[in-house]
Amino acid sequence: MATAAVAFHAPTPAAATTTTAAAPTFKPIIKDAAAATKRKLQTEDFDPNQHLAYKQPESILMMEDIGYSKDTGVSPVAVSQPFKLFSDECVQKFRDEVLGEEALKNCTYKSNLAACQVRGYAPKYAPFIYDAWQSPETLSIISKIAGIDLVPVMNFEIGHVNISVKSQEQASDERAVVERERQSYAEDEGIAGCPWEDDKPVVGWHNDSYPFVCVTMLSDCTDMVGGETALRKPDGEILKVRGPQMGCAVVMQGRYITHQALRALGAQERITMVTSFRPRSPFLPDDSVLTTTRGISDLSQLYYEFSRYRLEMLEERIRVQLKQIREAHAAGKKTDTKGIKRFLEEQEGFLRHTNREMVPEEAVVVGEAPEMDIPDEKLLSPTPPDEEGQKAAKRAKVE
Repeated sequence: MATAAVAFHAPTPAAATTTTAAAPTFKPIIKDAAAATKRKLQTEDFDPNQHLAYKQPESILMMEDIGYSKDTGVSPVAVSQPFKLFSDECVQKFRDEVLGEEALKNCTYKSNLAACQVRGYAPKYAPFIYDAWQSPETLSIISKIAGIDLVPVMNFEIGHVNISVKSQEQASDERAVVERERQSYAEDEGIAGCPWEDDKPVVGWHNDSYPFVCVTMLSDCTDMVGGETALRKPDGEILKVRGPQMGCAVVMQGRYITHQALRALGAQERITMVTSFRPRSPFLPDDSVLTTTRGISDLSQLYYEFSRYRLEMLEERIRVQLKQIREAHAAGKKTDTKGIKRFLEEQEGFLRHTNREMVPEEAVVVGEAPEMDIPDEKLLSPTPPDEEGQKAAKRAKVE
């Protein structure tokens, strides 16, 4: 399927650790540029009462529903059906920021998986988007659907945007072909199959780098055919989740579910925003990796944010462990040597994992976002060392 030209100048490997690809040139995205500029100049804070339009999903699939153990991952929840999350006004504000000159100029990347990606722009170039995903009301919705208290994994992963653009002629041709094939399908009662649903993916089979993702549609999907997310069950069977409409979202535990985005036909553009999440509690496992993100990131910023939040998790675990051994000693109790050693071994594994993900800049291949398999072993689940830690972990579960 041909797409409209998206012009890039590939950066050199040395430059890719600190710079991005040149801004793309594409049409159409924002048809009324003057109106977009005017909207952007009007300072407006994210208001959950105005900008959230939440309608709960019709259903939520659990991990057991698609053949996984309920203990796989960090939650028993697998994926939601699409649900309305943001108002049309909110989506337009998202578009104005992410497709603005500064964001496109400074935060555009390309990879072997996607020709145009915009990431790492919040909060500097997109304060409205940043506030939307940091809003307690938004996080409450995402967490309830996911079945676990979540926070954005780090600022760099707030609003990763994938952009696919076609000309009006290309989109019209696709719609005509789909209509002809539908008619043929009806006439032969489906014997020949459905060529417009040939399962050709936008991105190949892969697992995400982070525990949960929320995929939000920023395009008008009225004329779009396809665009589903295909999930591969452990037994090899394929399950499709329908694509969201504009302002709608899908929440998925993408770290543990192998999936791919199927192509969409008949629409001039397909712009999706992918925001990644991790458990809020430092006492729950976090086996986030940087496999699919290193080659399409400002490594200095990515590594700073990754190491910072990981060390903050470690800091909180140590604080609680230290409190426990102090209180036990003050109470005249015998030192729990086995418990302390178990705690230290868990943290050694946590640090090894963190260190392993921070690949030296010179070894990172620019633009490479490889597909990845589910890890063979999960990180050891840290055991909350005392009553305070146990309560903290329990609070992470959403009723």
